Amino acid sequence: MEHRFATRAVHAGRSDFSGLGVHAPPIDLSSTYPTPDLDAAARSFDSLVAGDAPIQGSFVYQRLFNPTTDRFEKALAELEGAEDAAAFASGMAAFSAVLLAAKSRGAHVVAVRPMYGTADHLLTSGLLGMEVTWTTQDEIAAALRPDTALVVVETPANPTLALIDIASVVKQAGKVPVLVDSTFATPVLQRPLTHGAALVLHSATKFLGGHGDVLAGVVAGSHALVREIKYVRAATGGLLHPLSSYLLHRGLPTLELRVERAQATAVVLAERLAEDARIATVRFPGLPGQDPRALIGRQMHGPGSVFSFELADADPLVLREFLGALALITPAVSLGSTDTLIQPPATLTHRVVAAESRAEAGITSGLLRVSVGLEDVRDLWHDLDQALAVVPSHHGERSAGLVALSV
Repeated sequence: MEHRFATRAVHAGRSDFSGLGVHAPPIDLSSTYPTPDLDAAARSFDSLVAGDAPIQGSFVYQRLFNPTTDRFEKALAELEGAEDAAAFASGMAAFSAVLLAAKSRGAHVVAVRPMYGTADHLLTSGLLGMEVTWTTQDEIAAALRPDTALVVVETPANPTLALIDIASVVKQAGKVPVLVDSTFATPVLQRPLTHGAALVLHSATKFLGGHGDVLAGVVAGSHALVREIKYVRAATGGLLHPLSSYLLHRGLPTLELRVERAQATAVVLAERLAEDARIATVRFPGLPGQDPRALIGRQMHGPGSVFSFELADADPLVLREFLGALALITPAVSLGSTDTLIQPPATLTHRVVAAESRAEAGITSGLLRVSVGLEDVRDLWHDLDQALAVVPSHHGERSAGLVALSV
């Protein structure tokens, strides 16, 4: 019998616990390991450097392997339906390793905007020796070249929440591997590998960590592709620290609960904001007309818990006054935590993206991205409503808002 997601999230990566005589995930903080059998250690070293598993339990050195991190990787791979996974010290470290591994196939990447600002910047800068062609999700095939090594998309997209049809992109890409950044969705709401993607990437700092106290990244896929990525990781030293791995593994049993609770609140808030005269526009896949390809229910199990919006008054001073008036919601970058966060991407997370590129991707200077946490929906609405008192409505008048909220 194949267990359902909630059950797998509780038990994944714990198959060796009974043999170890433990119930909670153990933490191995060793930076180095004894090598009494030199021949076995040498063979294990060669295996680990190549991106393979250790031999005869000889881990040699933490940069090459850590059992606590390995358990988290196995758990995440199971939840994504992947053969293997590789965990890194940050989401950008994971993305960088994917690009470096792809260079063995070519130096060209096809990508779709918008995506996380620093990922956009890394591709555009050519820092890793890769050339990028930016295109739309319907023009992937036309952008391919003989040296295209990877197609990169993020869905839902950061920060506009635009959705991309993964199966369509995979079909257009043909033999070129497709990497999907699924950070906003998590495996609770979307599993890109089941739609043909070769690799799925998460900034595990976000929903997988879920408590704002872990910096991490993870990429999952086939044994062959993840082996290439682990080879890069062994050489460059980006392995996730075991304490962070422990925190991530410990948090997986509550992932579905956290994601679904935050999503339910996000739906209510997005709908209310969409009806408010003080708001110009709300971007959220759960609103009417914002899932034109009908991907929710087919590719995603729900719209998620991140949305973005613009105030009716585009004056930067009004935006700053609004942010300053928030008392419960925290102005801060990042997302997926237990508390609700808000930030203007054009000023912060996507500041490194050229202004014209931001504009083309719909990232305006007045756009605000909200990551909904686990607070009571009535308290969050009250905070938004009282802060919006500084914003003139579409009709040029101050709106008193609707403080009462039925749930």
